[in-house]
Amino acid sequence: MMDRMEHPKPQFERENWLNLNGTWQFEMDPGNSGEERGLFQPDVPFSREIRVPFCMESRLSGIGYTDFMPSVWYRRDVEISAEQLEQSVVLHFGAVDYETTVYINGQECGYHKGGYVSFSFEVSRFLTVGRNVITVHAVDDTRDRRIPSGKQSARYGSFGCFYTRTTGIWQTVWLEFVPQTHVEKVRYTVDEENGSVTIAATLAGSGTLRAEAYYEGEPMGSAQMCSSGGQAVLTVKLKETHLWEVGQGRLYDLILTYGEDRVKSYFGLRSVRLEGYRFLLNGKSVFQRLILDQGFYPDGIYTAPSDRELQADIERSMAMGFNGARLHEKIFEERFLYHCDRMGYLVWGEFPNWGLDASYSDSIYGILPEWIEEIERDFNHPAIVGWCPFNETWDEKGRKQDDEVLETVYKVTKALDSTRPCIDTSGNFHVATDIFDVHDYEQDPGKFAASYRSLPIDGTFYDRFAERQKYRKGQPMFVSEYGGIRWTKDQGGWGYGTGPATEQEFLERLKGLTDALLDNRCMLGLCYTQLTDVEQEQNGLYTYDRKPKFDPTVIHAIFARKAAIEEEDTTQAE
Repeated sequence: MMDRMEHPKPQFERENWLNLNGTWQFEMDPGNSGEERGLFQPDVPFSREIRVPFCMESRLSGIGYTDFMPSVWYRRDVEISAEQLEQSVVLHFGAVDYETTVYINGQECGYHKGGYVSFSFEVSRFLTVGRNVITVHAVDDTRDRRIPSGKQSARYGSFGCFYTRTTGIWQTVWLEFVPQTHVEKVRYTVDEENGSVTIAATLAGSGTLRAEAYYEGEPMGSAQMCSSGGQAVLTVKLKETHLWEVGQGRLYDLILTYGEDRVKSYFGLRSVRLEGYRFLLNGKSVFQRLILDQGFYPDGIYTAPSDRELQADIERSMAMGFNGARLHEKIFEERFLYHCDRMGYLVWGEFPNWGLDASYSDSIYGILPEWIEEIERDFNHPAIVGWCPFNETWDEKGRKQDDEVLETVYKVTKALDSTRPCIDTSGNFHVATDIFDVHDYEQDPGKFAASYRSLPIDGTFYDRFAERQKYRKGQPMFVSEYGGIRWTKDQGGWGYGTGPATEQEFLERLKGLTDALLDNRCMLGLCYTQLTDVEQEQNGLYTYDRKPKFDPTVIHAIFARKAAIEEEDTTQAE
């Protein structure tokens, strides 16, 4: 059985916790009338069981119901001891799609809106010694223009590049037993040049905050300070400098103590910045060889069947020459980011904005609160090298995007995190962005290369949407979606353009398209579509069940060679 029993938050881990994955009682609520019918009451019978954390649409849930379902209910018992209840008890959810109301013993104890980020509630006052009943009510409407749903289909079935929906709980649920004096949250700011990490902590209660850093078990430095609670900042000077680099995570372990609280954490020592056309990692030009990763699984939909499979997708990508990924139209779970961190794998933190109609000004309420939560949750992950809140903000029934919505989200992103670049809307239509990226699915390598040939000469290129967005000469740029070449044994499925007739034709097309970007000295990166097939979309380098379509060493040779921008000190075209 795959119940995902590993700790869901490796960057903020306490020993005293209880994983609540596994069998829960379950009830579908097609009329969304469960509240009126009292389904939150502890002893009202439910008719089904479900395996958490897998969504009801998935095979692994034990249900596999894929039609629309606006409302679902979960329930399970948990035993709480007197000793546990002396602590502060926190109930955590990795992610629940979309609006969540939580009850304990029939009393409402928390509400959260947003289908992709983690949230928690302090629930001690609702608990008693012995049996306790946790009930979760999730409401979701994929067809609501105010609700971001990523690549979840708004039709009965999957179509094009839209896939099976995810309803309700789809990440780990757990309880944490925390001393009354404790660390609530932390933010790490690293200085790789001077070899230090600054820890900004939010604390509850009075005590001494102590931070101890280790590298491969060896002490690297410590710092401490007294606090009466609230905000505290301290800096640890490191004895040795080990940089986080591509393919080399070199993580420092960090132990935080405050009163009786002990938190196990980690950080990576690295910097990212833009200089001219280049993306610099620790001051060195690195070409981003990214793969589009949508994070879908044939048996778990949004949820990987095991922690091993999360790691394996990174290994599959690296085996084909990629050094990172666009985590596309989905906020990935922290276990995945942990593996990216330790393996030195570059990723972009994105938001599942599709389904949210950005042509209305009120769409900002469907993205900004959850986007802020994402940045706060994932700020400390060294693998994340940039943020991208929107993707392809197309016109909706003739209505253009509300530019102020995009610009506001961009400005908030930069205010929350000045250490990473931000792309306002990947592909189109740019309003305010640090990097000007485009999506180009031209299948003819000659025509594809011609679109960008003038970039190193006069700082221009062919932009299909020049009337809607303005490229500023010298601005960093990359093609963040291309390829998408359909390849299946029966030539079925969906992909971009006309699929090649032979494997040789596929490889020649792939190499021609990729060479055009690798050889352009003003291109900071590429992102190939995509890592795996997803349902009817058959343009992955791997099948949906993760079988390679081609010899990985052949694909690796195409992507891994040195890029022109890594070979010379290019800043901007004159």
